[in-house]
Amino acid sequence: MDPEKRLNRIVADIQAMHIRGAGRIARSAILALQAVAEGSRARDEEAFIKEMNSASRRLLSTRPTAVSLANSVRYLMHRVNSARREGADLERLRSVALAAAEDFIKESKQAIEKIGEIGSRRIRSGDVLLTHCQSDAAAAVMRRAWIEGKKFSVYVTETRPRFQGRKTAALLAREGIPVTVIVDSAARYFMNEVDKVIVGADVISANGALVNKIGTASIASLAHESRTQFIVASETYKFSPETAIGELIVIEERDATEILPKSFLKKYPKISVRNPSFDVTPPEYIDLIVTEKGIIPPQGAIMIIHEMFGTIRPSEILEYQTYRIDEE
Repeated sequence: MDPEKRLNRIVADIQAMHIRGAGRIARSAILALQAVAEGSRARDEEAFIKEMNSASRRLLSTRPTAVSLANSVRYLMHRVNSARREGADLERLRSVALAAAEDFIKESKQAIEKIGEIGSRRIRSGDVLLTHCQSDAAAAVMRRAWIEGKKFSVYVTETRPRFQGRKTAALLAREGIPVTVIVDSAARYFMNEVDKVIVGADVISANGALVNKIGTASIASLAHESRTQFIVASETYKFSPETAIGELIVIEERDATEILPKSFLKKYPKISVRNPSFDVTPPEYIDLIVTEKGIIPPQGAIMIIHEMFGTIRPSEILEYQTYRIDEE
């Protein structure tokens, strides 16, 4: 496929949520940048950088809350820009971009496997689990535990309004795991039966707060009230360096037609709709975070950020700042 067409397709698919899940979004963004680098017709280094920057900004504008997307773009472009500052020529810049893309995809997939291996140790035979939305990392934990011979069952919320939970239910059922699908508002009704809640993450902030699919915070509150363990499974590239320098995470609001049909809204024009995609779970409701580097308490998030990004410098962070992209 033509690089421009592939970029356009991926941008459109991320915006329309045909590509879902923070990990898939991040890898898709990398594949788009890889295609741009491969097909670039730039005749000099500056033109190549300009082309890559333009593609990066288009990708960053698609999902303003998805820090995994911003961090994947930052991962690749940081290497390209560093090579340029060291005097790399055009072909060297292209090879650096392509190598960075391959490395990110490999590392992100290995992270899921490692999270599954580490997190599965927290599941016991006889457990009743509950999960919300669709998360490769959370699913990997449950799948690995099942493969290890542990017998448990899972409540899966439908996850309205996009019903991502149905995909999670299908994935777990294909593994042979007993699954019961419930409406989101039934979480309280079933919580006393649940031993552990396990969810993924879209963003983890410097103070350990979790940004995840809308409804997660309510479930975490119920788990806290019921003394039910609340576990987050997350790759470290979902930790937000922006939050370490005081930036706030802007919660994306999506189209009203995800909740009410266009015909209804047209018939009742005075009805307004709010449709936030995510909410924020405070760190005190989180028992532990499973990463590919090991299990940490939410208070350990800042250590992960410093390990990955070193000393946080605002000028570097804002170079590919997700949350400010719409202002530029």
